[in-house]
Amino acid sequence: MTPRHESPRRRKGPESLARSISAITRPLFGKRGLAEGSIIARWADIVGTDVARNCVPEGIAFPPGQRQAGTLQIRVDGGSAAVELQHLSPILIERVNGYFGYPAVARVRLVQGPVPRRPQRAKRVDRPLNPAEEDALTAMLETVTDLDLRQTLSGLGRALIARRGNAIKPR
Repeated sequence: MTPRHESPRRRKGPESLARSISAITRPLFGKRGLAEGSIIARWADIVGTDVARNCVPEGIAFPPGQRQAGTLQIRVDGGSAAVELQHLSPILIERVNGYFGYPAVARVRLVQGPVPRRPQRAKRVDRPLNPAEEDALTAMLETVTDLDLRQTLSGLGRALIARRGNAIKPR
C-alpha cells in the first residue's frame, strides 16, 4: 500500500483570501512603507470621506532601522485641497497613528498631483416595509421616550428590516 501524498496546503484546510492577498501585496506596499497596504484600503475610514476624496497616501518613509516617527507622503489635488490638508495635518497624524496603534507617523509631506478617482457606489434603495413590519417596529420602539432617539432608531430599524428581507416579530 503506497502512502497518500498530500500537499501541506491541503492538510491545513482552505486559506483565507485576505492572507493570500496580503502575501502578494506585502512586497509591493512594503517598498512604499505601507506595510500591508491596509492604510490605502481604509484611507476613507481613517481620515473621513470628505478628506479622502481629494487625497491618497503614497507611502511612509521611516528613519533607518525604525518603524515609527515616519513621514507620511500624501498625493493631494492642487489648490485649496492642499492648503486645507496642510492645516489638517496634525489631525491626520493623530488619526493615522490611532489606526496603527503606535506613533508610526510624525510628519506629513504633501505632493500635489492628480488623485485617482474611485467610482461612486450606487445608493441602495430599500424596499418599503409592509404593514406588519411597520406595526412590529412601532411596538418595539414605543417604550423609547426621547423623540430624537426614537426617530433615529426607527430609521435604523426600517433600513435593517428592508435589507434583511424578512419580517421582525414583536416581543
